[in-house]
Amino acid sequence: MQMIGLLGGMSWESSALYYQLINEEVNRRLGRLHSARCLMYSVDFEEIEQMQATGSWEEAGERLGEAAAALERGGADFIVLCTNTMHKVIGTIEGCVNIPVLPIAEAAVREIRRQKLSRAGLLGTKYTMEETFYTDGLRSGGLEVTVPDPEPRAEINRIIFEELCHGTVRPESKSYMLRVMEQLKQAGAEGIILGCTELGMLVTSEDTELSVIDTTRVHALEAVNEALKSYY
Repeated sequence: MQMIGLLGGMSWESSALYYQLINEEVNRRLGRLHSARCLMYSVDFEEIEQMQATGSWEEAGERLGEAAAALERGGADFIVLCTNTMHKVIGTIEGCVNIPVLPIAEAAVREIRRQKLSRAGLLGTKYTMEETFYTDGLRSGGLEVTVPDPEPRAEINRIIFEELCHGTVRPESKSYMLRVMEQLKQAGAEGIILGCTELGMLVTSEDTELSVIDTTRVHALEAVNEALKSYY
């Protein structure tokens, strides 16, 4: 089994979900007392968030690149960046290591193809919804991507940073998110991409008739596939 390097802390709430999902899936596949071989480097999210807010993306990429290099020195065979937004700087991170970094958008595209979707709504931080670093990868896979209007984009971003990143799940925020998802459905979306690793804390496939692509889950399963590809 390969060693998974988890680059997390953005937020630690979703990083905990990665750890849980990866270990549950390894045990489901291998049974007995098996669990994942993994290392985690958890950054101080306050520092990274300030870099996001001030547009200091190069500095943020270098900081995460240093963390990735530490995971490589610790024996990681590949890196899982436990966040959607910071895939904006995945190129910088990849330049700091000699091991693969598993892209989250590619994992999402594979799941979208499996479900045979052609149009999907994207929810995430304002950076993920408004910039092209994430949507370009989805659209290159042949997917038509729509995002909410500016006002709900701002509110979703607030919910992520002020609530979910602190482990707070409010019923009124869930209801709001479901209304936005319904609006995207009315605009033609066949499914919803939860393009923020905390959003699965708030809504799941059980809350809607739409197909839901939880990027945290599909990315975690991709990590297990990679870790076990030469195990059997």
